[in-house]
Amino acid sequence: MSYEMIAILMFSLMMLMLMTGQRVFGAIGGVAAISALLLWGTGGSDIPFSSAMKLMKWYPLLTLPMFIFMGYVLSESRIADDLYRMFHVWMGPVRGGLAIGTIGLMVLISAMNGLSVAGMAIGATIALPELLRRNYDKRMVTGVIQAGSSLGILVPPSVVLVLYAMIARQPVGQLWLAGVLPGLMMAAMFVLYIAIRCRLQPRLGPALPESARRVPFREKLRLLRAGLLPVFIFASMMVPFVNGWTSLVESSAIGAMAAFGAAVIKGRMTREVFEVSVRQTLAISCMFMWIILAALGFGAVFDGLGAVRAIDDLFTEQLGLNPWIILIMMQMSFLLMGTFLDDTAMLVIVAPLYVPLVKVLGFDLIWYGVLYTITTQIAYMTPPFGYNLFLMRAMAPPEISLRDIYGSILPFVGVMILALAIVLVFPQVALWLPDYVYGR
Repeated sequence: MSYEMIAILMFSLMMLMLMTGQRVFGAIGGVAAISALLLWGTGGSDIPFSSAMKLMKWYPLLTLPMFIFMGYVLSESRIADDLYRMFHVWMGPVRGGLAIGTIGLMVLISAMNGLSVAGMAIGATIALPELLRRNYDKRMVTGVIQAGSSLGILVPPSVVLVLYAMIARQPVGQLWLAGVLPGLMMAAMFVLYIAIRCRLQPRLGPALPESARRVPFREKLRLLRAGLLPVFIFASMMVPFVNGWTSLVESSAIGAMAAFGAAVIKGRMTREVFEVSVRQTLAISCMFMWIILAALGFGAVFDGLGAVRAIDDLFTEQLGLNPWIILIMMQMSFLLMGTFLDDTAMLVIVAPLYVPLVKVLGFDLIWYGVLYTITTQIAYMTPPFGYNLFLMRAMAPPEISLRDIYGSILPFVGVMILALAIVLVFPQVALWLPDYVYGR
């Protein structure tokens, strides 16, 4: 049997195991280990062992628990509640103002946590009930929360971009900076859409009544200070890193300590908050480590088979496809996989194949990391089986049906596709900031 056929069988078996409900790391790592043993005998056992050693020696891996702990501390200590109250008071008089404020809330939560699920949970539990109580259209606000949560894996410190950096062997700092402008651009496009839509159809997002706007200016300033606390924590972490004063791991430790200190100063660091934050940090960090270990093993076997070169030869030489056509086909495959996999699973499944192929085709791997994050979030929210759609259904109140959730997301998916097209056609949208800071 040819090595190309073996590679296809490996990929097919892995997808089959995932569709039967097996754990992601078990399906990927199991196929890799068994294939290595069948191909190279007892010598194949060195592949998972060397992958484990490589994982343990990755110093940047220490950033994962730090960022996850920072996010859970800020979430569990209800500092996000202060954020929403700030947006509620300052943006309420504007048509659609609370929905626009919710997008701002999601941007700051993304900077606090780096996980899209966290933004979804906070938006659904804090913002959604308040928006419905203020007579906002239920389809509008459901779409706002789902779209806003998509910024979690694009705006730094994105945990998924850290994983991509490790698997693709690219600098984390450059990937974070590459995600800044596309993330802010997408947030601005969401805000523009909401503002125009609510201007044309005021019933979708009515301004707060006069009685609700009567908040003393001193109270507004107090809420502004409380709401800007996460911005200060983010700045205390990112400014030293961007200026080269601290390493990535040191900056992540600063962020974790700053979040912990803020919760202590505000009197919200209870034993329960600390225990939940530590437990969740350990659980998610261990999950990510197992997934990375499996991806490294699978990639080593794939590389040993020469599958990447064979696929490149198939597409470019035998089929005569343009590299841009191949890239678009790769992005479309994410939309298909997003119907039953999350962003991390998609990354570790395709990374052994796509990342080397992108490099062979001559594209920038930093730029491709941004394309990947945007495409996976579109896949997350695309009916009928988008991952985020069912997360929202589980968190939404009974009056919001699955049909409402499906209908709510379509305009925002259109906005995200437009943002993806802009980054695809104008790579400097993603690459300008890392080029400027690092002089690439």
